[in-house]
Amino acid sequence: MPSSLQESARSDWTEISSGALTAAINPLGAELSSLRDAEGRELMTDADPAFWTGRAPLLFPVVGGLVEGRYRLDGVELAMAKHGFARTSMFDLVEAGGSAARFRLTDDAVSAASYPFAFRLDMAFAVEGATLGMAATVANTGDRALPFSFGYHPAFAWPLPYGRGRADHRIVFEEDEPDALRSITPDGLIGDAPRENPVEGRVLRLADDLFTDDALVWDAIRSRRLSYGASDGPRLDIAFPDTPSLGIWTKPGARYICVEPWAGHADPAGFTGDFRDKPGVMQLQPGDTRQFRMNVTLIPA
Repeated sequence: MPSSLQESARSDWTEISSGALTAAINPLGAELSSLRDAEGRELMTDADPAFWTGRAPLLFPVVGGLVEGRYRLDGVELAMAKHGFARTSMFDLVEAGGSAARFRLTDDAVSAASYPFAFRLDMAFAVEGATLGMAATVANTGDRALPFSFGYHPAFAWPLPYGRGRADHRIVFEEDEPDALRSITPDGLIGDAPRENPVEGRVLRLADDLFTDDALVWDAIRSRRLSYGASDGPRLDIAFPDTPSLGIWTKPGARYICVEPWAGHADPAGFTGDFRDKPGVMQLQPGDTRQFRMNVTLIPA
């Protein structure tokens, strides 16, 4: 992307700050696009197009891929891109102050072509001290049950900008995580065979070769919090109290690591059932809402 277009896009971002942390959100996808510490050091991906230009897409109304990019609903087959359409939709800025902002996406004729439901997705961001709080609220504004999944997909800098090497970085879960992982098929679906778990107790030592076969996926993670960084350096504490699944992903050699709390996941390979029966899809009754929170706190060395 030419630098002039990059600067034009950045001019549309909404910036919020507490002094200790500054976040910038792109209205395209309500995507957290920058997170900087008090000295201006970037804690998120450099979005190098050689690897991946995403920063922190919101995954709605599906997480992951669908078999052949299609799903079935009440006998009708519909197409939808991997991770859904929220990440490529323009959100409205509902409110913004010095340390908080809220964005909104609602159904329209474009969304109805692939997802024939009435909904509202609010995405709120707030910084307080060294913590960025994020809260996605899905509302069913229609007259029938709303089937959906939701996920976060933030890409944090690997290594973090504190002088430690990539090999020094690790993820430490709040609980032991001994369970087998889900395998990923070449077309990005959930495979039948389990995948060996590289976590040692609570510790996942990060290395490129963990990701040669795509993401590490827990469809039932025990932890609801983890830390990321070098053991002797500043780190990020990441809490995800409302999401039962987790993906961790990068492309080997890239300068980011994605920590992805999910409520839902990709289609199981060969799945041909109705979307409402897909594993990981939840249903929201008319007038109801459901919230998914994620907090990121910068912890000093």
